[in-house]
Amino acid sequence: MKRERKAKIIATLGPSSSNEEIIEKLFLKGADVFRLNFSHGTIEDHRKNVENIRKLESKYNHASCILADLQGPKLRIGKFKKNKEQLKKGQKFTLDLSNELGDSKRVNFPHPEIYKVLTPNSNILINDGRLVLQVIEQYEKSLITEVINTNEISDNKGVNIPDTILPISSLTLKDKSDIAKALEMDVDWIAISFVQTAKDVEDLKKLISNRASIMAKIEKPSAVKNLKEILEVSDGIMIARGDLGVELPPEKVPVIQKEIIQNSRNDGKPVVVATQMLESMIYNYTPTRAEASDVANAIYDGADAVMLSGESAIGKYPEESVAMMNRIVESVEVDKNYNEKLINIQNDKNNFNTSTDAITSAAFNISQNAQAKAIVTFSVSGRTTLRMAKERAPVQVVGISPNIKTARKMQVCWGINSCHGEDAIDTKAMVSNACKIIKDKQIASPNDSIVITAGVPFGSGAGTNLLRIAKIIADKDLN
Repeated sequence: MKRERKAKIIATLGPSSSNEEIIEKLFLKGADVFRLNFSHGTIEDHRKNVENIRKLESKYNHASCILADLQGPKLRIGKFKKNKEQLKKGQKFTLDLSNELGDSKRVNFPHPEIYKVLTPNSNILINDGRLVLQVIEQYEKSLITEVINTNEISDNKGVNIPDTILPISSLTLKDKSDIAKALEMDVDWIAISFVQTAKDVEDLKKLISNRASIMAKIEKPSAVKNLKEILEVSDGIMIARGDLGVELPPEKVPVIQKEIIQNSRNDGKPVVVATQMLESMIYNYTPTRAEASDVANAIYDGADAVMLSGESAIGKYPEESVAMMNRIVESVEVDKNYNEKLINIQNDKNNFNTSTDAITSAAFNISQNAQAKAIVTFSVSGRTTLRMAKERAPVQVVGISPNIKTARKMQVCWGINSCHGEDAIDTKAMVSNACKIIKDKQIASPNDSIVITAGVPFGSGAGTNLLRIAKIIADKDLN
């Protein structure tokens, strides 16, 4: 399966797309990665989706990538006697630990560990920020707040607390159970929600023991503040703009998005832009012009992937949403200014600290000078392939790994056509394997040149230290 497009598309599966036929259609329309949202659906739903995704792998000889997204510690208020109440600006309203049903003066907030850190002047956002409360008195079992804006409050609404690092783990008991199930399903990436510090990611690392890669979701101001440390311990980053846009002023989110993308690229970590990208397509056949521009801007900024959430999970047009996103991405990537911008930005930031850095940079330059049709990376762990993605080469990059899990997880990376293939035993086998895959995928034609990188000794997982140029020949039995 060959895609010309460099940036990747992640499609969330849900009631609108959880069957074998629809999943295949999403894949054919352009979905590179499938997201399982553990905030919704049953374990059996997710397990069946995994089975159907892996069937595509065999059918199309194309490594399939699966991202399991954990729910995380979503804070909620309790219920009301009348299901809802109207609160007025300036009135007092209490959050407490009482299990009695709420009224116009109070409601249960069952998170005692948080009370001690919510000091006066702390803001509490209810229902995606539609209602704002400010703490004026702090007690062990209650918080007296002032209502900042008139609005409705109702049963079980979500709570965001933007100004404070909360003394709670990003991994709930449900998350830990879901992690065990996701690892049994052999997912490739696990996304951790509501990360606050690098320790949250390190806690997840201890649980998964390198059985999957970790994607840290940046959706809290504290995560933005601690981005450098979070990047160091994460394998990838997701900019989850839903909660981030609640906890920060909306006008700040676009600038922060650009900063996170650039920082992730500088570190060579794949970065995903998510939430409300084509939101109107949940109900409409086409997106708004603003949504199309939003997707395009994420691609211009150099994101590795863009993600569909409700559009493909619960929307009326899951297949059309993937197709539309695919067309938007392709339209950006044919813009002559696009690759020049990405290359110039990367060249300004390149640091060559290892032989892998030097070889991948050289492969990029040689591919341009030799007018090569592709760059091929042999990598057991995926590190070389990941480093090649950082170069943002305008030619096809084919990542070959004898490790199927490596081949799968690399599908989220910009520009990587990831393949599961035999490891080379010597230089001759390396060239032969690379040329065969390139010919099978119809990436290059006879007399075209390709650039190949690998680590010697072969199969050792050594750093990349070998670079070759090879020429494709016509004989079907020869490479």
